[in-house]
Amino acid sequence: MSTPARDALDDKVNQVFAGKCVRKDLVRAVKVGANVPVFVLEYLLGKYCASSDSAAIELGLSVVRDTLANNYIRPDEATKAQSKVKQKGRYTFIDKVKVRLVGNTYVAECVNFGSNSLRIADDDVHAFERLLTGGVWAQVEVEWEENDSKAPFSISQLTPIQLASFNLDEYRKLRTQFSTEEWIDLLIRSMGYEPSQFSQRLKLLFLLRLIPLCERNYNLVELGPRGTGKSFAVQELSPYAALLTGPTTVANLFGHMSGKVKGMVSIWDVVGFDEVADLQKMPKEVITTMKTYCESGQFQRGAESFAGDASIAMFGNTQQPIDVMVQTGHLFAPMPDVIRDDRAFIDRLHCYLPGWEVPNMRNEFFTDHYGFVIDYLAEALRDLRKLNYTELCDSHFGLGSHLNTRDRKAVRRTVSGLVKIIHPHGEPAKEDLEEILKLAIECRRRVKEQLKKMGSFEYSQTSFSYSDNDTGEERFVGVPEQGGQDLIAAEPLAPGSVYTASVTGDGTVGLYRLEVSIAAGNGKLKPAGGISGPMKESIQRAFAYLQANKSVFSISHEAGSYDFNVEAIDLLGNKVEAEVGVAFFLAAFSAIRRAPTRAGMLVMGDMSIQGNIKAARSLVEPLQVAMDNGARCALIPGENKRSFLEINTDEIDKIDPIFYNDVKTATFKGLDLN
Repeated sequence: MSTPARDALDDKVNQVFAGKCVRKDLVRAVKVGANVPVFVLEYLLGKYCASSDSAAIELGLSVVRDTLANNYIRPDEATKAQSKVKQKGRYTFIDKVKVRLVGNTYVAECVNFGSNSLRIADDDVHAFERLLTGGVWAQVEVEWEENDSKAPFSISQLTPIQLASFNLDEYRKLRTQFSTEEWIDLLIRSMGYEPSQFSQRLKLLFLLRLIPLCERNYNLVELGPRGTGKSFAVQELSPYAALLTGPTTVANLFGHMSGKVKGMVSIWDVVGFDEVADLQKMPKEVITTMKTYCESGQFQRGAESFAGDASIAMFGNTQQPIDVMVQTGHLFAPMPDVIRDDRAFIDRLHCYLPGWEVPNMRNEFFTDHYGFVIDYLAEALRDLRKLNYTELCDSHFGLGSHLNTRDRKAVRRTVSGLVKIIHPHGEPAKEDLEEILKLAIECRRRVKEQLKKMGSFEYSQTSFSYSDNDTGEERFVGVPEQGGQDLIAAEPLAPGSVYTASVTGDGTVGLYRLEVSIAAGNGKLKPAGGISGPMKESIQRAFAYLQANKSVFSISHEAGSYDFNVEAIDLLGNKVEAEVGVAFFLAAFSAIRRAPTRAGMLVMGDMSIQGNIKAARSLVEPLQVAMDNGARCALIPGENKRSFLEINTDEIDKIDPIFYNDVKTATFKGLDLN
């Protein structure tokens, strides 16, 4: 096989982590025709091909292929394998082993070997409890017992596919020899991907998938298109994770009511649920028990309370483009009713990973370079579960007031997980920690935004922010799929431009930038093609008032000598029908006077054809959106003053309210004219 060109990172990882890295293209080459997990292949490749010498690699590949050919059992070769044991007396295979308790005796099943009645020593079962739930891939020496016709096979030796030892202190120390960029690229390559094909944000999204493996009791959900490798990390990157592909029971997850048989959350590091849409028929009591477990790590079985460390990861497919989901519903729509209707359960999710940002896997996305042997990385992630970096961000940053106790817990755990992955030595630079914190806040806010869309007022505070302890500056974090952030510019707009907002009865906010330009004409209004419905009618009313009162505003000449072109830019893209009469009047007057409106100002309210002010339907939602997107002040109808003062949020402190009772006051205050 041709040897790909090595780069500086390949040389460095082979030098620093000698014997613990492998060329990832070798894994793909060997995996063809061998339906075994990646960590099993890399266990063999790490054992026989952990070298940078081409000849040694070729020789090692030959050994690996022979091992797979002679020791890995294909499901259709079960009888052949059993016959080989009978002929030779004993033989070593690579297979998945499960154990069950029959009476007072443990009985093993070798899945591909085709026997579910192998004898196994109690010591092996006690040493590897995962045999009892889900099973473990292992090198298994099977022995023939001539005198037992009913159960002639027994396991004489069992070696799980995992490292014999791991030194976490050495791993953390060696990390310091790499820059942050080099380390991230090494981790991405260790997962099998080529980092040069991805942006920095996309690399971090891939690493988010690893957090359940290194953070105890972490709850993650990822929904996105098919073919993006959502469940790959749980299924292939660790022998300590279990992936379920359908409904399960309380007994399976949390153990029998007697407490004598442990459930999956007590045995595995991660319990993943693939294709969550298929969980529609899962019993409600499973979600109820999981709800308690996801909050505290505790669960009740009979009269006793037990604890588990397993993280919960859920993966599912979206059926619509993300922009359609944002505009027409919420991002938990692909979930089954048993989960989607339980808002308290959803609120316990620490992170919503935006799977729609991950591309479908193509050949060029897979690396031909060196990365960690997955078994080594899996042990590193498992040992990192012992560490706790949840308080690390406090040294540089504080969390905003809209993050409640559960939000802060979620953000801190995501930060802790990413720090363990990227900075296992626990000493990230301030700028690296800020990047991690912003992503953690975004992923938690995505959960809260959907809960707010579901109609719960208790989740209305979603203006998530953090502040720099050194400067005191507060920075807000948005979610990209909802229009990004800082849509309202901090600097003054050009004359004729103004921001405005409106809200529907169900709380959906429309955010617009109105742009009015004037050109020589005879005083006509010329709306752009996209302006229609209530917005067009409100603009026409405001224009009629302007023409009827042009002398009052001392613009008689301009109102009759220019045509007014107006366009509305939908900043959130959700096509909310907005009544924007006051904002249009202010923009038109700004264009005539060639004077910009106040910087960072949002204009609310509408007007009648006679200039009477119409109060805004609601202030809570528009002001939250405005604050999230950089607004500094808001021009608000006087009739809304009482409702503004009743808002028990931080908008009062963060957005300067400017009240008006008539069009003239609004115009002069909005343009800061005296």
